[in-house]
Amino acid sequence: MQTRIISDYKKIDFERWNDFVNNHPKGTVFQSVEMFQLFKNSRKFDPVPVMTMEDGKVTGLLLAVIIREYSNFMGYFSARTVVYGGPLIDIELKETDQVLDELLKELIFRVKNKSVFIQFRNFTDVHDSKKVFLQNGFRYLERLNYLVDTSSEEVVKQRISSSKLRQIKKGLKAGAVIAEPESVKEVKEFYEILVYLYKYKVKKPLPGWNFFENFYEQSKTGKLGIIRLVKYNDRVIGGILSPVFNNKSIYEWYVCGLDEEFKNLYPSVLATWAAIDYALKNNILTFDFMGVGVPNRDYGVREFKAKFGGDLVNYGRFGRINNKFVYVITEVGFNILSLLKKI
Repeated sequence: MQTRIISDYKKIDFERWNDFVNNHPKGTVFQSVEMFQLFKNSRKFDPVPVMTMEDGKVTGLLLAVIIREYSNFMGYFSARTVVYGGPLIDIELKETDQVLDELLKELIFRVKNKSVFIQFRNFTDVHDSKKVFLQNGFRYLERLNYLVDTSSEEVVKQRISSSKLRQIKKGLKAGAVIAEPESVKEVKEFYEILVYLYKYKVKKPLPGWNFFENFYEQSKTGKLGIIRLVKYNDRVIGGILSPVFNNKSIYEWYVCGLDEEFKNLYPSVLATWAAIDYALKNNILTFDFMGVGVPNRDYGVREFKAKFGGDLVNYGRFGRINNKFVYVITEVGFNILSLLKKI
């Protein structure tokens, strides 16, 4: 099979790109043109699309993104390449392994000198493609996730825990409100809660304000996803940023709540419920928590998320280290920084 590989976005037909993603059974918003545009217009992100074609037909696609925490000389040390829910390969092909191999080789060529490692975050079962990933220097790493069936209100209420239902009802009865942002100022209030949470509790990198502002602007046009806020007396006390893909899936990408300050309002519970409720009202089949940690290892919020009644899956991740020396330095530096934050 003679394949054409395109990795310059200026030469990619965006209409064919989105048609391929929208019609693929494993399609996801994270492989869409809209997500590419979000990354391209946001600081710290450098999107890397790779497409394969045969006789004018798209046969494979992946959208990767290089994420950097710093723009100075430290940028490379913090740079990693992430692929959410990809690659996507034409299911009618017999030579799926060949197309996957070509996509991976092109991606590695494009990013190996720009990022310390590559990580594929799988959204579906990847058993059939594991061999090709291993042949290209990747390791398989187990990762758990919860997928909530939102096909009907009856199903959701049967599976969600009674304690979570009580908290939702209690929070709303006490005056908490779930609402769309009325202004970019309210989105900024939501972002500031996330900044505090990620700095002192999550201790992981958080995109800059520019990313959230861009997502909000795209969401107002009905593209990419939604932001929902939890408010009390006109104050933002929590919220969720959720990409949406057709009527198939809605994702919990960034979520937060001022739970200690507003214990009787359960803002984090209401923020998660906001996305589930949106799915029910808009005929979206699945709510995806986007990860609940490693098997047999404590993960603080796994029990919290489990009570929303999702199915536990283990689709795992594929990881490839591009520069082992820099990777070790980065890991040591990150661990020291995490310890200093706890002091």
